[in-house]
Amino acid sequence: MASTFNNLLDRLHLTSKEEGVQTSEPTEEELKELRDVYVKAGQDHVFTFYDDLSTSEKAGLFERLKSFDPQYINEITEKALHPAKSSDESQGTKLEPLPEAATASILDSKEEDVQSWYTSGLEYVSKGQVAVVLMAGGQGTRLGSSDPKGCFNIGLPSQKSLFQIQAERIWKVQQLAEKQSGKKDIFVPWYVMTSGPTRRATEKYFEEHNYFGLQQDNVSIFEQGVLPCISNDGKILLETKAKIAVAPDGNGGIYQALLTSNVRTDMRKRGVQHIHAYCVDNCLVKVADPVFIGFAASEDVDIATKVVRKRNAKESVGLILQKNGKPDVVEYSEMDDATAEATDPKQPDLLKFRAANIVNHYYSFRFLESIEDWAHKLPHHVARKKIPHVDIETGETVKPDKPNGIKLEQFVFDVFPLLSLEKFACMEVKREDEFSPLKNAKGTGEDDPDTSKQDILNQGRRWVQNAGGIVESESAPEETGVEVSPLVSYGGEGLEFLSTRTIKAPAVIEKED
Repeated sequence: MASTFNNLLDRLHLTSKEEGVQTSEPTEEELKELRDVYVKAGQDHVFTFYDDLSTSEKAGLFERLKSFDPQYINEITEKALHPAKSSDESQGTKLEPLPEAATASILDSKEEDVQSWYTSGLEYVSKGQVAVVLMAGGQGTRLGSSDPKGCFNIGLPSQKSLFQIQAERIWKVQQLAEKQSGKKDIFVPWYVMTSGPTRRATEKYFEEHNYFGLQQDNVSIFEQGVLPCISNDGKILLETKAKIAVAPDGNGGIYQALLTSNVRTDMRKRGVQHIHAYCVDNCLVKVADPVFIGFAASEDVDIATKVVRKRNAKESVGLILQKNGKPDVVEYSEMDDATAEATDPKQPDLLKFRAANIVNHYYSFRFLESIEDWAHKLPHHVARKKIPHVDIETGETVKPDKPNGIKLEQFVFDVFPLLSLEKFACMEVKREDEFSPLKNAKGTGEDDPDTSKQDILNQGRRWVQNAGGIVESESAPEETGVEVSPLVSYGGEGLEFLSTRTIKAPAVIEKED
């Protein structure tokens, strides 16, 4: 059974081997066996410079090449470049909003329903049945930083990074669950998925900050897989004479990584039943949100997703809907104007298709137990890039000025169409409370550090005012916000101590006093 499972992982490229693990070069027999595999796949050029390498370089290259199945790489490349049309697509694409039975909205749900979800969500937390998976493989390159994006300081008065803000929200959820249940030592395990370039820096950052008050045993940092970069003519590219050019396999690599890192095994041992997964760049994310967990569990679904209301017909966002009777995500570029601008027959002032995807998902553990059944069905997508590489003829490094190859990646939502509508649900949340992505460099004016900071400060000001506090400022309008530490309040609760008090903005509320 174990060998069958490992063979499956190898076939799907779900194994993860690090270059340089082997300290001596392979035997002639081992080298010939591997070279023959690459010859058969038409990819043996990767051995062009092998004889000129040092022992350690030979060992590293051999280990990396052994971790790939070149025939499988050829197959997924061909499928990505020339995807086959499904029978549904050949007959035309039918788009409809998700059925009402599969949706809920914080904007218009009954207060008693929201409270019920919240209470049950905290109950699952108190039973140790909730875990969080963070997709944090990206670097802050567009932000002007080579550090992992989670380390980025968006300029809050407290100077907290994205990682710290999110860690403190987990801590607060644990405290809220302890208070509701009367139990002690309640933990929400946090699984942080990194990539090759960010793993060590992320580990170091968490170590230096003592895991932001969380127990180290409940924070697991793991790594998503990689795939070779491919030239425009289908050849695996060499980054150097001794190294394959590789790239992370996209946020859809989360499913494979849960297996290879033994994260799923750890979840099973802990008795986890409900998983919240999200991206690191959203400073407003409600990590392990009890309302979301409670809602999804009450619907008995395998996947649920949070969405925000699309601002207008032209906003360039992916939309969660049903496509040919299956839950799916359709990108803005895939919709014609008439479809994008269509209005809801029941609410004519709203768009018919308005559920904007924010990559904020719930999974049942029972569904993740079936990864082996569907991992091989997920498609790979093509990203055309300028990829530095070694010229096989000259041995010189080439830095192209236009796209010369492709990177293959999977999307986390590629799994949605595998579900029936009965096992999928969607919750609409307020954008101003739950979605503020960090995508662009400071000064861009949209989805940048300044907008992220301001969204947190604006939220804090609303919380203080809702609690009966008064916020005053003699500064510019953008300085009128209040930063409320997650250690004090998770979602605006527990701020009664601020009633009738006057807060001079900008301010930080770090503790009750």
